[in-house]
Amino acid sequence: MRIAIIGTGYVGLVAGTCFADSGNDVTCVDIDERKIRALQAGEVPLYEPGLEELIRKNVKERRLSFTLNLAEAVGPAQVVFIAVGTPEGESGDADLQYVLTAAEQIGRAMRQYTVVVDKSTVPVGTADKVREAISHVTKVEFDVVSNPEFLKEGAALEDFLKPDRVVIGTSSERARRIMGELYAPFVRTENPIFYMDTRSAELTKYAANAMLSTRISFMNDMAALCEKVGADVDFVRKALGADRRIGYPFLFPGVGYGGSCFPKDVKALVATGREHGLELDLLRAVERTNERQKKLLVNKALKHFGGSLAGRTFGVWGLSFKPKTDDMREAPSIEIIEGLLGKGAQVVAHDPVADRTARRYFGDRIRYASLPYEALEGVDALFIVTEWNEFRHPDFERMKSLMKSPIIFDGRNIYDPARMRELGFTYQGIGRP
Repeated sequence: MRIAIIGTGYVGLVAGTCFADSGNDVTCVDIDERKIRALQAGEVPLYEPGLEELIRKNVKERRLSFTLNLAEAVGPAQVVFIAVGTPEGESGDADLQYVLTAAEQIGRAMRQYTVVVDKSTVPVGTADKVREAISHVTKVEFDVVSNPEFLKEGAALEDFLKPDRVVIGTSSERARRIMGELYAPFVRTENPIFYMDTRSAELTKYAANAMLSTRISFMNDMAALCEKVGADVDFVRKALGADRRIGYPFLFPGVGYGGSCFPKDVKALVATGREHGLELDLLRAVERTNERQKKLLVNKALKHFGGSLAGRTFGVWGLSFKPKTDDMREAPSIEIIEGLLGKGAQVVAHDPVADRTARRYFGDRIRYASLPYEALEGVDALFIVTEWNEFRHPDFERMKSLMKSPIIFDGRNIYDPARMRELGFTYQGIGRP
């Protein structure tokens, strides 16, 4: 099948590469010339485990290509995916200007019946707007489908190639058949394809991210309560997750969620409710809890150091919003580091892959360590912000010898508090006595 992907961001690159790897002829389009030239040269502009190798394989085998020419890609395509950005608007709603511009350009370039797929995360009703934008500029027959993505950064290839479920929103039997054929290689183990109307499909994506965000904020609220009453949130979490109605995923307290999806999608869902006269109070509370949580470690440090951090130096382990990605959009590390800098402290930070991304946020206002232990030399305390595996079993004696003070503020609860005290560390986690 001939496929065009409009947008070579995270979603577009993963989708295009995986479709190519299942035998389709895929062309990815972008307006960023530097990005396209880099991709044509085999350079991938983002970090995702396994993606670079899979891109190179499919480029070499001539199933995957990259171009600046949208019309050239769309003309022969049977399916065109819109995977452009939907940044947060002023009122928290999703800005659809790039989606609708892409839709109009697709309409002008189509030469045959085409299935146009909204792959970007978009508000309810976007498929109708895309259909209208295309109808204004073409007489060629087409259908618009909503096909939201459910990719976890750091595990995106696995999620795409072996999805929990595929959601396809369409009222067209012809489009349904084509999309079913396209996704058939990925659901051979009987994972379901849910067919529904476009509005239900659009809402499903927001609802899923809002539910996961709610679980995170709920556990962070429980962690805050644990600290007040002297309970240990890890015991609470384990007993809570054993309930089969609840389960363990996304019940880990920490310094809040970040990334390209959860913060933006919760805000967009709240904005959608407000647009229809409905205040989604639960999700507004989820947002407030998350913002509070991002400030928690700096507040713990202020309390520990007597209300002033001026002149002190702190190490930070982890900059990306989660492990296995270099994405720092809405990352808790930004709020934490800005908080430390704002209090007159100096920061030296290490992340296995996000150092280059961090320079766009902080420039030369902080120091960057190429190795974890380099971020500990002479520091007054260490902040653990992202739970990369390489931080879980360090040489604690070496850490103590390098640090000015053996103090750890653990934003991910990756160490056992009793053991850390035995080793001579002053240790503060989240929701633990």
